[in-house]
Amino acid sequence: MKKWIKGIGIIGLGLLLAVTLTACGKDSSSSKAKLDTPGTLTIGLEGTFAPYSYRDNGKLTGFEVDLGKAIAKKAGLKAKFVPTKWDSLIAGVGDNKFDIVLNDVTITKARQKHYDFSTPYIYSKTVLITKKDNTDIKNIEDIKGKKIAVGTGTDNAVQAEKYGAKTLSSSQFADTLALIQQGRAEGTLNSREALLDYLKDNPNADLKYKVVPSSKIQSAKIAALMSKDNPGLKKKVNKAIKELRADGTLEKLSNKYFTSNITEK
Repeated sequence: MKKWIKGIGIIGLGLLLAVTLTACGKDSSSSKAKLDTPGTLTIGLEGTFAPYSYRDNGKLTGFEVDLGKAIAKKAGLKAKFVPTKWDSLIAGVGDNKFDIVLNDVTITKARQKHYDFSTPYIYSKTVLITKKDNTDIKNIEDIKGKKIAVGTGTDNAVQAEKYGAKTLSSSQFADTLALIQQGRAEGTLNSREALLDYLKDNPNADLKYKVVPSSKIQSAKIAALMSKDNPGLKKKVNKAIKELRADGTLEKLSNKYFTSNITEK
């Protein structure tokens, strides 16, 4: 009788170990990052979009280039960049041309249906830009009835019209800012980082700006885009971004390329 009970106990222990090992096997499989090239984080970007990624004397550089290198290093990987035109950039993740995309990509519900995102590394806030001596426009509500230059069909145009502005079509950002400085437009709406990049090269521009509160115009969350079926990679990238935020690297890179910290909420 004792031998029979002992045998049942051994069988039960064996089954328990088998179940445990199977579960562990599943966990390690799901937590392992799938990479296009072993040991390498392959990153898709345009490479023509300063200061995010661009070429300086033929060398690829920029905020997201340095960020990609830092993420790869934290994850114990090498960084490989694949410059790709925007039209096929995001689809390249699904085609396994690269592991992630770092290209000022905003998290949207439409994109989340097909792709996954890391934790945000940029919080893109809208700014209201006017001439320095403008005293009529102090906040977003003040643009009602004012001539505001924006790109036709853009979200900035939608927001300007929502707050009652008279919109003036202008497709190029530099041209829009010129219209304001010439007095042909009273202001514009655009991303804070776009203006900071412009002011870095044009420090004497006759312009001032005010950040629009997120309660008025929601901040856009910029993150690394990747495949939905790669939770292990998402975990690695999120861990790296968290560490880069904690050790000050994100802020340092932001100040280097934008002269201000655009990585905080």
